[in-house]
Amino acid sequence: MPTTLEPETEMGRVTTAAKIENLDDLVLAHHGAISSSEVRSIEVSDALVDTGCTVMGIPKRFIEQLGLNLKRTRPSLAMTGLTEARIFGTVRLTIDGRDCPLEVMEVPDECPVVIGQIPLEYMDFVVDLRQRKLIGNPAHNGEQMYEMM
Repeated sequence: MPTTLEPETEMGRVTTAAKIENLDDLVLAHHGAISSSEVRSIEVSDALVDTGCTVMGIPKRFIEQLGLNLKRTRPSLAMTGLTEARIFGTVRLTIDGRDCPLEVMEVPDECPVVIGQIPLEYMDFVVDLRQRKLIGNPAHNGEQMYEMM
C-alpha cells in the first residue's frame, strides 16, 4: 500500500493506503466463530498522515461500517478548541505490511481517515519531508523495530 502525495495544490499533504479491520471480528475468526470473510474491514487509499495528531481518527460512516463500539469520551484539543472526543475500539491498522492494534477517535464524515503519531511510532514509520511520504524509520535501517528505552 504505497504512500502518495496529493496534487501540488496541497503542498506537504501526505496520504497513504491503509487497511482497517474490526479486531473483535479478527479474534472471532481466529477461534472459528465466524469465517474470515465475515471480518468487517475497509481499505482507503487516502488516509491523511498527521504527525500533529496523537491518535487515529475515523469518520463516523466507517465506524458504523466496521461495527465498532463506543468505549468512552475524552477531552480533545482541536483547532476549534476543546471538545469531547468519542473513542471507539479496537481495530487493526495495516500500512505497507506493518500493523498495530488501536482504539480510534470519531471524526466527522467530511474528514478523511487520519493516521496520528501513536500508530506511526508503533509501526516505526516516519514522514520523509523531501519526498512527502511514509518510510520505515532510517534509524532502524527502514526495518520495524520496537524501542524499550
